[in-house]
Amino acid sequence: MSNEGVKVVREPHKKKTTLQKLKSLTRRAILHRGALAGLLALTPVPLLAQAEYPNKPIRVVVPFPAGGTTDMLARLLTQKMGESLGQSFVVENVGGAGGSLGAEQIARAAPDGYSLLFHNLTFSTTTSSLQYAGRSRHDIEKDFVPISVGAYVPMLLLAHPSVPAKDLKEFVAIAKTSKDPMFYGSTGPGSVMNFSGELLKRDAGIKLDHVPFKGAAPLVQELLSGRIQFGGDQLSTSLQHAKAGALRPLAVQSATRSSALPDVPTVREQGFAFLELQGWNGFFAPAGTPDAIVARLHKAIVAASQAPDVRAKMAMVGAEPGGSSQEEMRQMLREQVSKVKPVIEDLKLIVQ
Repeated sequence: MSNEGVKVVREPHKKKTTLQKLKSLTRRAILHRGALAGLLALTPVPLLAQAEYPNKPIRVVVPFPAGGTTDMLARLLTQKMGESLGQSFVVENVGGAGGSLGAEQIARAAPDGYSLLFHNLTFSTTTSSLQYAGRSRHDIEKDFVPISVGAYVPMLLLAHPSVPAKDLKEFVAIAKTSKDPMFYGSTGPGSVMNFSGELLKRDAGIKLDHVPFKGAAPLVQELLSGRIQFGGDQLSTSLQHAKAGALRPLAVQSATRSSALPDVPTVREQGFAFLELQGWNGFFAPAGTPDAIVARLHKAIVAASQAPDVRAKMAMVGAEPGGSSQEEMRQMLREQVSKVKPVIEDLKLIVQ
C-alpha cells in the first residue's frame, strides 16, 4: 500500500512528551515537598530545638556571691565554652542558704539546656543538712543531671600564725591542751568547713567554738586579723595569703597534695582520714534535659577545662582541670552524700 497522502506529524508528539515530563517533574517536586513538610510536622518540636541548640544565650547560676572561687571558675570556663558553642553565657550570682537558693532556681527551670547550675562541694553538705531539717526543696539525685566537673579545687585548712602549729596534727595537740576553746570560722551553718570543724571536734576530741560568716571573704579577713584562729575554704580563696605567710596552711582535705602547695600534707597523711573530701566545681542541668544537649555541653566543658590558657589560669589559683564523665561525677556525688549525710544527722548541722 502506498503511503502517499499520509502525513506523519512528529513535532506535536515531541512537544506533548516534553510537557508530560514537565508535569511529571512538577508533580514529583510537589509530592517531595509535601512529604518533607509531613516529616517536619511529625518531628517533635523538642527534637528540632535540640538540632538548633544553642540558639540563644545560656544562663549559668552560681549560688554564691560574686568574686569567690566558684564564681571565678564559672566565668573562666563559660567564656571558653561560648567560643566553641558559638553562643554567649550569662553568669548570674544567686547566693543564700549555703547555695541552696540558686540550686532551687535551676531545679525548677525548663530542662532545655538554657539554664545551668555551677556548684561546688558544698552542694553535698548543705543539701544533706536541709533534707535532715525537712526544708530542702530539691534533691541532687532526682532534680539535677550532672554534666561534668569543670575544676578540682581542694579544701585547705588554715590557722592564724599566732597559733604555734605547723600542721593539723600539731594544731589538734595544742587545742587539746588549750584552757579555752579556740574559734573556727566557716562560710555558714551546713557548709563544708562547718561540717569539717564539728567532725574534727567529735573525732579528735578537741574544743572549738564555731563562728559562721556569710562568705569566704569575711572569713579570710577574720583569720588574717587573728580574731578567729582556725578555718578553711577552697584553696584558691587563701592561696596568696598562705604563700605570703599571712596564714598558715595546715592540711589539704583531698586525697593527694596540691601542686600549688606541695609541702602541705593531706589530712590522711596526718591521721585524719575522716576529714578527706574531694573538692570540686561542676556543671548541672535540670532533670529531664535531653541527652543530646547534655552531650554537647559535656563536650564543650571538657574542651574548655583542657584548653592551655584555661589550665594556666587555673594553676595560678591552685585549681586543677576537670572534664570528668557524667558517670564519674554522679558516682563522686553519691559517695560524698553517703559520707556526709550520717555525720550531719549525728551532729545536727542545720543550714540557717
